Amino acid sequence: MLIVQKFGGTSVGDLERIQNVANRVVESKKAGNDVVVVVSAMSGETNKLVAYAEHFSSTPARAEMDMLLSSGERVTASLLSIALNEMGHSTVSMTGRKAGILTDSHHTKARIEEINPEAMKSAIQEGKIIVVAGFQGVSMEGNVTTLGRGGSDLSAVAIAGAIDADLCEIYTDVSGIYTTDPRIEPKAKKLDKISYDEMLELASLGAKVLQNRSVELAKKLNVNLVTRTSFSNEEGTLITKEENIMEKPLVSGIALDKNQARISLMGVADKPGIASDIFGKLATSDVNIDMIIQNKSHDDRTNIDFTVPISDIADAKKVVDTFMNNGDIEADSYNEKICKVSIVGVGMKSHTGVAAKAFATMANENININMISTSEIKVSMVISEKYAELAVRSLHNAYELDK
Repeated sequence: MLIVQKFGGTSVGDLERIQNVANRVVESKKAGNDVVVVVSAMSGETNKLVAYAEHFSSTPARAEMDMLLSSGERVTASLLSIALNEMGHSTVSMTGRKAGILTDSHHTKARIEEINPEAMKSAIQEGKIIVVAGFQGVSMEGNVTTLGRGGSDLSAVAIAGAIDADLCEIYTDVSGIYTTDPRIEPKAKKLDKISYDEMLELASLGAKVLQNRSVELAKKLNVNLVTRTSFSNEEGTLITKEENIMEKPLVSGIALDKNQARISLMGVADKPGIASDIFGKLATSDVNIDMIIQNKSHDDRTNIDFTVPISDIADAKKVVDTFMNNGDIEADSYNEKICKVSIVGVGMKSHTGVAAKAFATMANENININMISTSEIKVSMVISEKYAELAVRSLHNAYELDK
């Protein structure tokens, strides 16, 4: 098999852990696999480099930050390569440039345009273990770029697709995907398999194990993705095509997102194009809108409620204020004491009553639902933040996810 293995910052957090990663890579190589390893910077390294930059400037140039931050992954890659060579295995480390990862020119949040895998394929044919510095690439102009949050996962998935790997393993400090956060519900179970679409929903709804950019790319490139822990030999969770999952559970998981705020606009002028104007300007200000509710018009005025990440409130308020000042909105309010709890499962497509059970569960716990959003495989509810953990445990129990 040809396997891509990605190790995150905690997995390579110090020299001892890098040696443990080397041991794991050698195990896989001895089992007859060809291995390409993608590594993150050692935990804490990126923050240290950011602090160094901020010592000189509060607004350092993005291109210089890419040059600086990409060094963290190169350090890890070279150290791991040295360790593997010392263990008697021919190994070569590669920067994003040498691995052929070409990106656009959006510094600190670049997107991969294409990968030229020839250097990697040549090294694989020579029997070498390849260690790639994740999180980075090179623009068409030849400048170093970084891929933003979750960039090393993205590197690994993109490389797996480019070299037609049989499997891409993402090693973290958790052992897989659970039916919900085990810190909230100790009875949460680890899933053996989950579909790309379910994982995308869970990732976008608050599950922190994988970034949805990586799952989107895995789905697009048809890469079988496994997330597992680097601290034991425990089996992880396979993220794959829906048709590869024989028994499709009614509900696969419960997600919780506390990073939500509700914005209420009262007395909005009910005229053609007003919603387009408001949400268009919010989009231009990079405000990420999630759920939207518009009430029935009364006296040529209506109310609109929507949710945004808490970090976007200040930008959203600036936009809303412009409409308040010209009389298109009479009043506004902002509530950060909310959360979004969601149920996700591909089995919802072919079963009725799933949403009704969720609503009944909330009613039985006397939890008021403020907003509802649904898709083919998801039901999301906005509720008061104080009921967050009760809602998760109640829903987990209602759908018998511990069995």
